[in-house]
Amino acid sequence: MEPRSFQLFPEAASNFAGQVDGLYAFLVLTSAFFSLIIAFFTVFFAIKYRRKDNTIPTPIDEHGIGGMILEITWSVIPLGLSMVMFGWGAVIFFTESRPPADAMNVYVTGKQWMWKIQHQEGAREINELHIPVDRDIRLTMTSEDVIHDFFVPAFRTKSDVLPGKYTTEWFRPTKIGAYHIFCAEYCGTKHSGMIGVVYVMSQADYNDWLAKGSGEGSMAEQGQALFNQLGCGNCHPSTVQRTNGRAPNLAGIYGTTVDLKDGSRVKVDEAYIRESVLNPEGRIVAGYDNIMPTFKGLMTEDGLLKLVEYVKSLGPANGAPMPAVPGTVDLNPKQTQLKAGGTAAQAGKK
Repeated sequence: MEPRSFQLFPEAASNFAGQVDGLYAFLVLTSAFFSLIIAFFTVFFAIKYRRKDNTIPTPIDEHGIGGMILEITWSVIPLGLSMVMFGWGAVIFFTESRPPADAMNVYVTGKQWMWKIQHQEGAREINELHIPVDRDIRLTMTSEDVIHDFFVPAFRTKSDVLPGKYTTEWFRPTKIGAYHIFCAEYCGTKHSGMIGVVYVMSQADYNDWLAKGSGEGSMAEQGQALFNQLGCGNCHPSTVQRTNGRAPNLAGIYGTTVDLKDGSRVKVDEAYIRESVLNPEGRIVAGYDNIMPTFKGLMTEDGLLKLVEYVKSLGPANGAPMPAVPGTVDLNPKQTQLKAGGTAAQAGKK
């Protein structure tokens, strides 16, 4: 099953396709209508009022009333149409910018010149994305080098993939099939070769494909192994039973809003976890000291995503209430506490 090599108009295969196509058709038809009207009257008036002798033409309205009405008309109508286009486009934009809370999360990393994709269950892909039909899919994306852009024409969705930052894109595939992935941002000499394929499958076929897996466990399990390898637990408690760490307790912290030393507040999300690993001194949690090293240059984007998944997987044991902790997610312990792993650099290279 491969995508068709050439299509004049991409197949409509997502929940956004009809909305985007409707707006696009409205823009094209409106532009074509007014282009034809303007062209017609330009030629018509050029012929009708062409200069036949040296007499000066009489003004249309010597009192200016007709001219004012005409000017108001050709100002108000385009304004109204422009506002319709703006409002329609804004509705689609905000819908595409807010993935459902229960969407299936898939991680995408752009790299010159390939797409690396990781599923929460542990499956990994290069330049391919397998997903089930009629399921909301949320892509959490980042880049290892330059700006890329993840574009699936059949889904009518595209989003920049930025180095040092997480961006999101979501869609709900509605048709089983294979569809092109392109990089829509010039990213270097082999930009045109940075392509891939989305395979939309039935839920049963997707479950069969997913069961093959990578043999390395889920991303959360791999993140836990990395968390232990780096000695993060020496400072960061990760269960509700242990609350005496020198860094915030990570159990159930994802998605909460925490207080910082500078008096501001921040939501613990993927971006903040990443920042805490690479720049722990940037935003320190109230009640804790700046005792953490940075893993900048020592941690790959894939490793960061696994740590993020591990922190997201932590929650109150048996539904127990969370202890009162001021928390952010400083994932790096104090360097001198890495007894089993040596220095942070040594631990990161194991």
